[in-house]
Amino acid sequence: MIFLFVFNRSVYDDQPNAHQRFMEKLDACIRNHDREIEKMCNFHHQGFVDAITELLKVRADAEKLKVQVTDTNRRLQDAGKEVIAQTEEIIRCRVQQRNITTVVEKLQLCLPVLEMYSKLKEQMNVKRYYSALKTMEQLENLYLPRVSQYRFCQIMIENLPKLREEIKEISMSDLKDFLESIRKHSDRIGETAMKQAQQQKTFSTALQKQNNVNYGRNMRLGRSRIMESKHEITLKRTFEEDDEHEEEVLTAQDLVDFSPVYRCLHIYSVLGDGEIFENYYRKQRRKQARLVLQPQSSMHETVEGYRRYFSQIVGFFVVEDHILHVTQGLVTRTYTDELWNMALSKIIAVLRTHSSYCSDPDLVLELKNLIVVFADTLQGYGFPVNRLFDLLFEIRDQYNETLLKKWSGLFRDIFEADNYSPIPVANEEEYKIVISKFPFQDPELDKQSFPKKLPMSQSVPQIYIQVKEFIYASLKFSESLHRSSTEIDDMLRKSTNLLLTRTLSSCLQNLIKKPHIGLTELVQIIINTTHLEQACKYLEDFISNITNISQVTVHTARLYGLSTFKDARHAAEGEIYTKLNQKIDEFIQIADYDWTMSESDGRASGYLMDLINFLRSTFQVFTHLPGKVAQTACMSACQHLSTSLMQMLLDSELKQISMGAIQQFNLDVIQCELFASSEPVPGFQGDTLQLAFIDLRQNERLEQKEQHFCSVQEE
Repeated sequence: MIFLFVFNRSVYDDQPNAHQRFMEKLDACIRNHDREIEKMCNFHHQGFVDAITELLKVRADAEKLKVQVTDTNRRLQDAGKEVIAQTEEIIRCRVQQRNITTVVEKLQLCLPVLEMYSKLKEQMNVKRYYSALKTMEQLENLYLPRVSQYRFCQIMIENLPKLREEIKEISMSDLKDFLESIRKHSDRIGETAMKQAQQQKTFSTALQKQNNVNYGRNMRLGRSRIMESKHEITLKRTFEEDDEHEEEVLTAQDLVDFSPVYRCLHIYSVLGDGEIFENYYRKQRRKQARLVLQPQSSMHETVEGYRRYFSQIVGFFVVEDHILHVTQGLVTRTYTDELWNMALSKIIAVLRTHSSYCSDPDLVLELKNLIVVFADTLQGYGFPVNRLFDLLFEIRDQYNETLLKKWSGLFRDIFEADNYSPIPVANEEEYKIVISKFPFQDPELDKQSFPKKLPMSQSVPQIYIQVKEFIYASLKFSESLHRSSTEIDDMLRKSTNLLLTRTLSSCLQNLIKKPHIGLTELVQIIINTTHLEQACKYLEDFISNITNISQVTVHTARLYGLSTFKDARHAAEGEIYTKLNQKIDEFIQIADYDWTMSESDGRASGYLMDLINFLRSTFQVFTHLPGKVAQTACMSACQHLSTSLMQMLLDSELKQISMGAIQQFNLDVIQCELFASSEPVPGFQGDTLQLAFIDLRQNERLEQKEQHFCSVQEE
């Protein structure tokens, strides 16, 4: 090959005669190869001849063998057809078996995915959405990646986000139903919580009283102490059983199914939207809080309106407290405190507005009790309620005002129904009935035999009873305000002072000014106020017994009844003086002097005698009055009578007067002096009362008048 290659190259070289030389060399090479072939054939010719000879020898055997092989092959072909058929069947079965094995393996790989997806569908059907989300998570992270090459897997992967959105929508719908449910049931929840708080407070109060009783008893009475302890334990168990019964029957969990909010919270947390859910829940609850805090316009008219209002608010915050303690992060203490502060400001504003419309003290008292229960209930759930108790002090002032208005009407009715005459008692039983209502003590009167008369009129014990009833009514509001006995005592005394100094005093002043109240009634009013003033110390003892606060305490306020009744007496006394003077003026107005009469009638004028008789009978009624009052009234009447007669005599329109008229007028003055000297009211010293008519006895004025008339006649 190398040789040919070399010569081949030389052929293409541009040397002269290169092709000829190449052909010569090629012929020489061929001759050499032929010689070598010939040598090789000569060397192997004998072996070839021997081989041919042997082949000729075995030709006959080969033909026999060929026949035998052909026959054998034919027979084998005939016998192998069935084997071939069976072999092909085996091959086909082996292929099917392999395919089945492959299918089983693939199905075993897909079966958990299908089972989980079936489980997911079942969980969706039975509304176990939180479990369904967990199943989805397992499908996505564990099962679906193993069979992601299959088309049904892709369909599942595409359906999972849709299922998540469906779960979110369903859970949100359940949450909305839950919010609507608690909005409807908040009043029942609140009513139950308030009832339980009230029962707990009642139990605590009863237990405390029992402990106080046990502590104050003689410790040496061992058996008695054991029996009381057993009674205390029995009492406690009874209350506990009642409480357990109430809790079993009525609780927030029984009234409202909280599972939707738990489920929705878990679902949104798993989906990574927990914050969105929290914001939505809080926003909706704030809206509901505003609706709950919005009162009805007629709420102030009935106690049921207030009770429903408070129950709704308590129910709202009981639910929030429950959510706070059973969920993690849905609501926080900061959130509930903020919501409560907002609600508390609104509640206080609403109560201030609506309570101002309450004119019935019983309704105000019911409102106070509801506020106390409301505050105690929410305080038990950890909400601060000090501002509510501060509001109660404002409402207490309003309650006192409504009480004062109510008692003002009661006092007016008592005064109008009074006959203003001493109370007659026919026997000791009637006397005991009267003194059981009013603390009256008079040793001199006790010595008298029945029948007899008590100096005050029927209104006195009635007024005293009503003042005590007012104290009881005021005490009802002061209870359960978490105040000390000293503060309660101070409140009772202040409210009682308002009753005495403002309400009762105003009623007395108006009574005294009424035109139909005569002198007899005024005298009885003075007597009544005297006895009421004396009864003030018993009212102070009454308050001290209620509050267990001694009157010797430094900070104990005093009742102002003394000044109240003194002012009423002074007003009545002044009215007596005024009415006496008015009565005297009425008699003077009917005086008909004939100033030109020639001679007198020889006796005093009829109007003057009637006036004197009236004064005598009137001053006889004054015997029950304090001496100074009767004396002042008598002196004032005599002075007014003297002044009126003097004005009649010195009237500028009187142009002339006869001696007979002067004599008649002198007879009237003599009767006045005789009346004064008869001491119509005891206690005057000497001629003190007669001095009231001294001016009428001044001869100078009479002579001046006579001379004046004479000069007029001469002219």
